[in-house]
Amino acid sequence: MPNSERLKGVEVFVAVARAGSFVRAGERLNLTSSAVGKAVARLEARLQVRLFERSTRRLALTEAGGRFLAACTRVLSELEEAEHALGGDGEVLAGRLRIDLPVTFGRLVALPLLAPFFGRYPRLQPVLSFTDRYVDIHDEGIDVALRIGSPEAWPPSLGHCYLGQEQKVFCAAPAYLAAHGIPATVEDLAQHAAIMYRKADGSISPWLIRSGEGRAAPRIEKTALDARIVAGNAEAQRDLTLAGLGIAQLPTWLVGGQLADGSLVQVLPAHATPGLPLHVVWPKAKASLPRVSQVVAVLCEALGDASDAALDGAVDGEVDAAS
Repeated sequence: MPNSERLKGVEVFVAVARAGSFVRAGERLNLTSSAVGKAVARLEARLQVRLFERSTRRLALTEAGGRFLAACTRVLSELEEAEHALGGDGEVLAGRLRIDLPVTFGRLVALPLLAPFFGRYPRLQPVLSFTDRYVDIHDEGIDVALRIGSPEAWPPSLGHCYLGQEQKVFCAAPAYLAAHGIPATVEDLAQHAAIMYRKADGSISPWLIRSGEGRAAPRIEKTALDARIVAGNAEAQRDLTLAGLGIAQLPTWLVGGQLADGSLVQVLPAHATPGLPLHVVWPKAKASLPRVSQVVAVLCEALGDASDAALDGAVDGEVDAAS
């Protein structure tokens, strides 16, 4: 088979996988759905593997199809980058850039930093996803990700830049405290209405209780409480707390403004707790691509210099591309 035909089949496959439909892929490629279906069928016959599970209601990638999509995405991205380099576009960022961000932190903190960067490069095509679930960077074709929380050991294929830790505080609305009293000890929290966070896997995040004197080496204990309200979004938690419905433990990057204007009040300040670490993460195989390296630099520099409104505590901005 000529190389051009082989590549055409790959492009059609990727379009179908992204669109989730032969019809929508055909519209994007200016082909009929029949032509798209035949191209995919020829590709499956050549590879001798089924790439999609088809039914009258849905089209889904098989396990083999998912692996092939990740490989094809990398190959097409590298080809696109090579074209820009040959065209003398070394100083002009262009092409698709997949960025995955935590839902709330991404929208409130990261996006305002990224928007001016995107504006400087009109040929850049950012594709942003906002999710709090675990994202496999390689399998899902992500170029750069922001992650709150980190594994015990980073895979050797990923580079990462440590930005710092969240600072979590207990807070409530003045009206709630006027009606129910101010907790004097962490034991008092059990007598109050707790507004808890529901993670993407359905579990409830426990409160982190700081004990011990000083900030040097606090002991952090996880405490599960009966929640009055559970919300799967940090902004919703904050808004429910502002409405006077209970006490929540929230990061300072989310509630700094409300603590400053008095619409929320910090309680038990001695038990403010270091939260999860924040990292910028990228595949090492893509580190040489200018659009990847530059967006990594923007995020590491901007968030590494973040004020307390974004991250509280020491931020060292250390880049680790070797682990």
